[in-house]
Amino acid sequence: MFYLKYRPKTIAELDNSRVRDQIKKILESKNLPHAYLFVGQKGTGKTSTARIFAKAVNCFKRSSIEPCNHCANCLAIASSSFTDVIEMDAASNRGIEEVKNLIRETSFLPMSGKYRVFIIDEAHMITTDGFNALLKTLEEPPETVIFILATTNLEKLPKTIVSRCVKVNFGKGLQKDIISMLKRITIQEKLNYQNDFYSLIAKHSDYSFRDAAKILEEVSMQKIKSVEKLEVFLGIRGKSNLLEIIEAKNAKKTYEWVEEFSQNGGNFKNLIEDILEELRIQLLIKKGVKIEDEKTADLTFSEISRLIKLLMEAYQLLRSTPIESLPLEIALTEFYNVSPLVIPNEARDLN
Repeated sequence: MFYLKYRPKTIAELDNSRVRDQIKKILESKNLPHAYLFVGQKGTGKTSTARIFAKAVNCFKRSSIEPCNHCANCLAIASSSFTDVIEMDAASNRGIEEVKNLIRETSFLPMSGKYRVFIIDEAHMITTDGFNALLKTLEEPPETVIFILATTNLEKLPKTIVSRCVKVNFGKGLQKDIISMLKRITIQEKLNYQNDFYSLIAKHSDYSFRDAAKILEEVSMQKIKSVEKLEVFLGIRGKSNLLEIIEAKNAKKTYEWVEEFSQNGGNFKNLIEDILEELRIQLLIKKGVKIEDEKTADLTFSEISRLIKLLMEAYQLLRSTPIESLPLEIALTEFYNVSPLVIPNEARDLN
């Protein structure tokens, strides 16, 4: 798997540029904080960063903030066999007994490294009693202990826990960072794609480095090299084409486009997501926000707002509709019932 094979091994290799800078500054400080909270959606590098951090603080040969990745400690951490780095998945170890066992582990001195590092993934899954038991240890741990709590749901963590940690916000993967990661992988795999190819994968990765790497692996296995074939593989087809037709208020062409998209096996979930993202950008442009490489759509502010609401409703209906194209067709019908339509020449002739 690409996302495992090319997982970052050093701080410099971290794909998330915002996090890379934060971790550098933390490791360069004279006194390391004893508890960290890594917050961000799936696939943004929380676990990879935690392991690199654990290597950095326990590396035998570290001459800078970077781990050497060659000493016994670094190699043991990379293979998940280092006794002083304990990883716990709170999704399956969330109760008070599991937390008490973890707390008991903090009383032991490091066996091989300088610090015992406790990485707790999905930390928001810990029970209330578990958090209460962890609170005192998290506030005043032994000097040789570091806690790293990783979560996708910050709002589910007690404020007492959050206040005792240094928060590192992973956010969503930036498109430029995802593209950089994809290019790093393709260089190693000796693959060659156009820049538009990388951009399209990044846009459909759900802002996740892991998902982008998985898509890249799938398309390389299928030997897909053109943007057109990638669009077919992803179940999309030129969202800009549909938006241009919507802008022209030509209902007949719009329904023909949607029908052709349906017949070709297009993915309506991806299509609606793409249009909503484009409309969101257009909403910002209408409000005076400058967006690079984006032209202004021929829609009024109220039309953009109304279309967003209708498409969001259509998106929700995708879960229960017996005909996948129907929610989008209904949304477009309601949009055109208010917006003025362009009457085709043949219709004018009948009048």
